[in-house]
Amino acid sequence: MINAVGPTGIPRAIELRGESVGKSEPVAKVDSTTSEASGAITTPAAELAAQGAPIDSAKVAEIRAAIANGTYKIDAKAIAERMIALDLPKA
Repeated sequence: MINAVGPTGIPRAIELRGESVGKSEPVAKVDSTTSEASGAITTPAAELAAQGAPIDSAKVAEIRAAIANGTYKIDAKAIAERMIALDLPKA
């Protein structure tokens, strides 16, 4: 469909029908918890995000040491199988 020259969309369609475009009602304010110090909104999701991802520091140190020693082994077949499994739709 080819758009006409000039204003388009719902307001223009209402105007063409001869109706008036009214103002919308104000939206109700959402009650949220704010932090006293920063004034930031805190939600359970925001709190979890602020904590960061759980990290196994011992495992990270073990992998770093193996890479530094040249003993870290990469199983390309296992990685490929896992990537394929993650990409396939669940039946």
